[in-house]
Amino acid sequence: MPVLLRCAVYSRLSHSHRRSTVHQENCVGQFAGIGAAIFEANLLAATCARVCPVEELCVGACVLGGEHKPIAIGRLQRYTMDSIAGRERQAITIAAPTGRNVAVIGSSPAGLSCAGELARRGHTVTIFEKRPIAGGLSTFGIIALREPMEAALAEVQMIERLGVRIETGAELGGNLDICDLQKRFDAVFLGVGLGATPALGIPGEEMIEDGLSYIEQSKVNPARLARGRNVVVIGAGNTAIDCATVAKRLGAEHVMMVYRRSAREMTAYPHEYDFIKNEGVEIRFPTQPVRVLSEAGRITGLACIPMELGPLEQTGRAAPIPSGSAPFVIPADRVVKAIGQQKLPLANQLGLATESGFIRVDSNFETSLTGVFAGGDCIRAKNAASTVMAVQDGKVAAEAIHQRIGKETHG
Repeated sequence: MPVLLRCAVYSRLSHSHRRSTVHQENCVGQFAGIGAAIFEANLLAATCARVCPVEELCVGACVLGGEHKPIAIGRLQRYTMDSIAGRERQAITIAAPTGRNVAVIGSSPAGLSCAGELARRGHTVTIFEKRPIAGGLSTFGIIALREPMEAALAEVQMIERLGVRIETGAELGGNLDICDLQKRFDAVFLGVGLGATPALGIPGEEMIEDGLSYIEQSKVNPARLARGRNVVVIGAGNTAIDCATVAKRLGAEHVMMVYRRSAREMTAYPHEYDFIKNEGVEIRFPTQPVRVLSEAGRITGLACIPMELGPLEQTGRAAPIPSGSAPFVIPADRVVKAIGQQKLPLANQLGLATESGFIRVDSNFETSLTGVFAGGDCIRAKNAASTVMAVQDGKVAAEAIHQRIGKETHG
């Protein structure tokens, strides 16, 4: 949404927020109108209101000036979405059926966005999701402090109310074949995300917990997630900060993040770095884990070596190299790694062109396979991945798909 339009919408919304504390039911129509403006820009507005780094994006770019505080866009958007929950059809117009159908692989933010945008244009859309529950990263990979499962699943249900069908237990490369999908559907969109956390390649690694699985368990079954007294999180990205937050909120006495580079190279947002420090989490730079120590099958510590920064790598960050100083041990009874995700082998399996291991797409998000589009983390060879970028990918791809199959309809 353009900045000036966005500010106009949220100025109106801010006024409605003040009035609605007393006259909420009388403001339903007005909220539907505001919701229509928001949905025009972003169908997954409820999720983005909760998880988007507004401090780095819209709030950080607010044009009100130094005499005023920035508009609290995230909170206002969340308030609107919560106010019209279950009544989204009042704010979203659905076009007449086109007779065209599209397959969306993965119910990720990119997949849901693409599916919803296509549905509102009148196309029949089926999402194929390999898990038994839809929602992808929003459902399983974002800590409940930011987005509870209930909120993520409510948004999935909203997309279903637009007419999108979701079929779970369906995996491309497993019980789904791309050639069959191309025969059955007019277009295919891949919103498949990324793969597992890569291996560290250190002795005792089998005792380390995967960060995304750790977050998932904290949402799906927190009562069964074992608590640690001394928890070490390897990594310094936003997922690592989420893991440290979970450990702290579960009652760990001491939580430490270790990162092989300096604070300047960490990929977490600055406001997230400030947040985790305020939570009482210690961060040790630059430190490289080299071995997990254990006794009788229980972790007792993480052996590390001090690092120093060397020449710049192709990524633009300084390469971490051993400093030569003596190794040391960090006491720990649980170790979690959150060091990014591997690229999916799916691209190679499908014969798609790639860039640095990511699926390569053109300006319309079409892959090297005609009629197959992609978006989200699986294409993010450049720039940092985020939910709002994935949602935008899905939206732009949906318009490109619509133009393609629409021309075929009237050709």
